[in-house]
Order: sequence, then C-alpha cells, then structure tokens
Amino acid sequence: MEVLKVSSRSVPNSVAGAIANVIRENGSVEVQAVGAGAANQAIKSIAIARGYLAPIGIDLICIPAFANVVIDGADRTAIKLICEAR
Repeated sequence: MEVLKVSSRSVPNSVAGAIANVIRENGSVEVQAVGAGAANQAIKSIAIARGYLAPIGIDLICIPAFANVVIDGADRTAIKLICEAR
C-alpha cells in the first residue's frame, strides 16, 4: 500500500489530488500524520478527496489507526489513516 506523509504545512487540495490519484490506480492508500497540525491537514485532504472521487462513483472510506515511526532517531506515534474505495 502506498504511503503519503502529510505535514502541518501540506496544502490540502494538493494532498487530496494525490489521494484521489492513488485511489483510482490502486484502490487504497495510507495517509500518515505526526502532530495535531498534520492530522488536521490530513483529515481536510481526505474530505476534499471524497469530493473528487464521488462524481465517478467511488465512495472513499477512512480507517484510523496508530503507527510507530522513527523521526530523527526518536520514536514517534503517528496517526495512520487507511483510505479505501468502497
């Protein structure tokens, strides 16, 4: 599954386009965010991507989970949003 990493400075419309493209190609994508700002941008991006995919008959669902990631040698907990076409 392809992983898209989102930061607090990510542009939601751009991330939404990337999510929609991966969903069209593979049917699923994992969106990772570390921190409140990044999680906010990720959620907005998924909501926008649903709007991009709905007109072509794809219902985007999202399953939240946690993931452990290593950033600069330190263990961090990320929000993992598994997005799938339904």
